[in-house]
Formats: sequence, C-alpha cells, structure tokens
Amino acid sequence: MSAESVPEAVRRRVEALRDEIRRHERLYYNEGRPEISDAQFDALMRELVALEAEHPELSSEDSPSRRVGGAPVEAFAPVVHARPMLSLENAYSWDEAEAWLARAERVLGRPPAGFVAELKIDGLSLSLRYEGGRLVRGATRGDGTRGDDVTGNVRTIRTIPLTIAETGPLEVRGEVYYSKKAFEKVNAGREAEGEPLFANPRNAAAGTLRLLDSRETARRRLDAWLYGVVEADALPASQSEALERLRALGFPVNPHWRRCATFEEVRVFVDAWQEKRHQLEFETDGVVVKVDDRATQEALGATAKSPRWALAYKYPAEEATTIVREIVVNVGRTGVLTPAAWFDPVQLAGTTVKRSTLHNYEDLARKDVRVGDTIVVEKGGDIIPKVVRVLLEKRPADAPPFRMPERCPVCGDPVVREEGEVAIRCVNPACPAVVREALTHFCGRRAMNIEGLGEKLADQLVTAGLLSDVASIYALKAEDLASLERWGEKSAANLVAEIERSKGNDASRLLYGLGVRHVGEKAAKTLVERFGSIDAIAAATEEELQAVEDVGPNTAAAVHAWFAHPRHRELLERLRGHGVRFDGERRAPRDTGALAGRTVVLTGVLPGISREEAGERLAAAGAKIASAVSKKTDYLVVGESPGSKLEKAKALGVRVVGWEQMQTILEKE
Repeated sequence: MSAESVPEAVRRRVEALRDEIRRHERLYYNEGRPEISDAQFDALMRELVALEAEHPELSSEDSPSRRVGGAPVEAFAPVVHARPMLSLENAYSWDEAEAWLARAERVLGRPPAGFVAELKIDGLSLSLRYEGGRLVRGATRGDGTRGDDVTGNVRTIRTIPLTIAETGPLEVRGEVYYSKKAFEKVNAGREAEGEPLFANPRNAAAGTLRLLDSRETARRRLDAWLYGVVEADALPASQSEALERLRALGFPVNPHWRRCATFEEVRVFVDAWQEKRHQLEFETDGVVVKVDDRATQEALGATAKSPRWALAYKYPAEEATTIVREIVVNVGRTGVLTPAAWFDPVQLAGTTVKRSTLHNYEDLARKDVRVGDTIVVEKGGDIIPKVVRVLLEKRPADAPPFRMPERCPVCGDPVVREEGEVAIRCVNPACPAVVREALTHFCGRRAMNIEGLGEKLADQLVTAGLLSDVASIYALKAEDLASLERWGEKSAANLVAEIERSKGNDASRLLYGLGVRHVGEKAAKTLVERFGSIDAIAAATEEELQAVEDVGPNTAAAVHAWFAHPRHRELLERLRGHGVRFDGERRAPRDTGALAGRTVVLTGVLPGISREEAGERLAAAGAKIASAVSKKTDYLVVGESPGSKLEKAKALGVRVVGWEQMQTILEKE
C-alpha cells in the first residue's frame, strides 16, 4: 500500500500530531517553557505511534516517534568530514590567553574587531548534516578528519531537530553532553550493575553516543548545544550571526554567550562565570573565545591541529583538603565489595561533598588511604568526588593501613577474590545486601519491569521477612503488603497486579533480571534468540554458549556456572512454579537461513512495513543487518526517499533491491 491509499483524515491527523509534538519538544527542551504536562505530551506520542503502527506506509525517518531508537546496528560506518573538526588550543592562565591574542595580532597586523565568548561544554563534538530540511547524518569528531556515522543515536536526542525550515544543504557543529542529573542517574545505574563508573560527563557522552543499540541511547537522555555553521548556501558573516541563525532554525544554542568588543570584556566574562558556572544544570570547564568576524577567521587560518582564531580558556580544577573519618565497605548486587571514604564535609564545585568511592581494593591500596589521613579531594569533571592524593606529611603516627574484610560486612560469610580479578566478592546468594540489590535489579525497567517495587520497598520487604530472593516476589499477596506501614489495599493490589503482569515477559528479560555475571541486556536477548528458552540455555554446554555471536569465553563460563549451581536451579523451579515465562522468540543462527552470511542495509520508507520490522525478518533469515553501505554489503533494500546510501551502493556495485524483491529472494533461496 502507498501513503495515498490511507484515508485523508488519518494522514492529516498524523501530520498534525507530528507538527504538534515537534512544537512541544522545542518549547520544552530548547526554550524551557512547556505548554502541556508530561502526561499530555505522552498521550500525543502514544496516539502517533499507534497510527504509524496501524498505517506503516506513513512511516517517516523524521517522525518524532523515531526518538525512541531503532534496532541495534553491527558497527558504525566511517564519515570523512568535509571540513576537519580541529581541536582547540588551550590556555590555563590569562597570560597564556593574552599570548594567543598577541599571535593573532601579529598575523593580522592589527587587533581583531570583536570576539564571542561561549561556555565550554564538557561533552563530545558532533557534526550534523541536513539536506532538503531533513537530518541525514550525525557524525562524531573521531580523529578530526574521519569520524563515525551515529545518525541513529543522534535522532534520539530530543533537543536536536529532525527537520528544519532551511532546505539547502546545511552542516552544523556542536557538542553532545549530559546534564548533571542525567549523568548522575547513568552512573547510579552502572554502580548498581557493578559496572565501572564513568569518570566524567564527556566519557559518558562518548560511550552513549557510540552504543550499538539506539534504544538504550534514547533511554539515557543525552542533550546537545550547537555553536557553528560550516556549510550553507550562505555562510553567516560572523560567529554571533551563526549563533542567532542556529537559534532561529530551532537548534539548541546555549544562551550564555556574549559578543565582546574588546579582550578585556572577554576577561570580565571569564571571571564572572568561574563561580556562576556551578549553578548551571550542565558542566562547563572553561570558556571558548572566538574571533567574531568570519573573514578575519579565514585570514587567521589554522595550524595542523587548531584554528588560530579560537581558544579554550580552562578553569583550574577545584580541590579541597579534608580528613578521612571512616572507610566503609558496601556490598553490591553481584556481591562485589566496594570501599568508600567518608570525610569532613567540604565545598566543591558548588556542592557539599562528604563521601568518595575508592572503587576497589587495588585503588585503595595504591593511594593508601587511611582513617585519620588528610586527603586532597576534587570532583572528576566537576561531578564525581574522588580522592586525588594523601598528604603523607600530615598522617597521624598511629593511623593503621586499611584492610579489606575477610568476611562480608553484611552477612559474615567469607569473601573471595577470583584469580585474574580485582574485585573481592561475597558469594553468599542469601546475603541481605546481595538480595536487596538483586531484587531492585530484577524489578528494574530493563529487566522484569515491575513498577512500584523499587529499592526502598525491596529493603522494607526484606527487613519484614517477606522477600528472600527474586522468586519470593511472586509469592507476595495483597494482604501481606497492606499490613505494612504506609501501604493500603489499593496500592497493594496495584503492585500485585504489576507482579502478575510481569510473568508474561519475554525470557530475555528474565535472563537479564537474574543477574548472571557478564550477561547484560544485549547478551540476554542474543542468548534467548539463539536457544529459544531459559531451559535450553541451562542445558547448553560451555562450548555451545561460546559459539553464539557476541558471547565470549568469560560470559559463556559465567552462564554455565550459574545454571549449574544447585541454588540457582532450585530458584528457577520456584519461578516456573509461579508461572513465570521461560521461553522467548527464537531466531535462526546466522549460519543457517536463506540469507546466512549475507550483509543487508535498509534505507528509505519501505512499503507496508517499518525498517525495524523488516530488519527483524531479515535477521531471522540469517542476515547481518548493518547501518551503513560498505564493500561488504550484499544487498541494499530501498524504499521511498532512500538518501545517500543509494548513491554509495551504486558506486560500490552493491546489489540494490526493493522490499518486494527481497521477499522474492527469500522465497527463492
């Protein structure tokens, strides 16, 4: 079916919804003045998603519904930048900044006629290209000459417009970043999973933008500021004009910039923001100073690494001195013991800090932090408190070295350190700390998604003796909950209904929720798709597990060992007895199926089916679905408005087919 076959009223409603959602996204994310509630916005989005699902021929790459992300990709295609994305020269003092200005004046033979001062964002550089008013490519900086095509992930960033009013080719540059709140949430999730924390927002943004699953990128809520125009039908005459033009087109532009007539005005701006920056919702570690006039920029040119017309003035890292009062050891979901130093409260980057993780025993031993020590603390990326060093000259004579406990501080069982690992673990599955963390993970949105059973309630139920492991969740009764403090009959009934609903989840959610070491969300889905059920995975040998794509020897060994443990087998039987689903959607491995060993790329709007659904069908036939055309591509499946992938496929001699032709190929092969 074509879009024209859809009733006119439906087509109009879809377009009206898209326009309305885009407007509300701009008002909420870019302008900070929402007109409707979150619930009303969600209702509009649900209606649009439902209409697009009912009429897939109306699918569009620039629909706001694409913000949720699409199917995982295998790898990122390289992008050669039309103009290099150079790094900036740094200045760490005003003397260095004035030396930069003097060099510019020598090249020009005169002082520059004005500057623009912008806050320097602690994020990841990004290039966006629009053609015909639509976003066609998002690319990382990479080495400055060549980056990665991350368009699918860029589409999930709600502040970046998918369409703009300007129809000519337009390439803009900016920075992807995490707000303080979003960054703390991501790291809290990683800590709960026993994963290493991101050191700073830039590392986190880089990791998130390069996730192969854009649905996970969408969940993490990246943000962006745009600051430059590098290609357009008519380039702006100045940096200040470029910022105004970007804002007018609907791009997110940081409002805290100023045009400065003199370099002294730049200094006033720099000094003013050194303290004020801590009040912002995002992190900035300095100020970017640019010569305003574009013609003057071109006259100054660039070195091999940096433009001569721009400078990054970096604020010094904030440090504070304090005294360690206690070192405590916490126990995580996987039993890992993590030491943390508690010290006298100090002010850092505008907040009060009194605790810093010491990550693991090796980190603690290397720094040799002891109770009573005077330490220097800073905030990594102005976010995460960390112990920089110990002032040994101030160490008390009687301060003993800290020793990691030989027994779990929560349950008292002996702890172990496996060969080749840094982590020290409690291996008692009944340890209350492990149980509480395991329950929270099991009920999380990415696992069994039991809304309402969070960390506080899990702690309350464990303390009350109502929960001992994840299987005991399904034995909860409404009357058990209603008798607890701050619980009523209605809230108890709602939670029991949520628990009952979760029994029907796909087995991949159950496998991820069980918390098997090294098994993340993607590995759980891959294993269930390959074996079809929890029982089949439990029965698989280590060699059979390792034969699955993306499952390495460590993961295979961990899965095999987990299912071999008698306690875990008993836990599974109890879950089965409660009616929890053990099977999932099985897919043919890639060494079988009509398209085994073939690489397929999809582009454009396919007739009667979304690209995600088409990708799933092709993957079920053994195909490897890639996001970009390369010499290794066997087929490019094209729909309406295919974009640049079609041109590249033709240039490389890749076979180009429509969706109907691909279905014929599947039938023949």
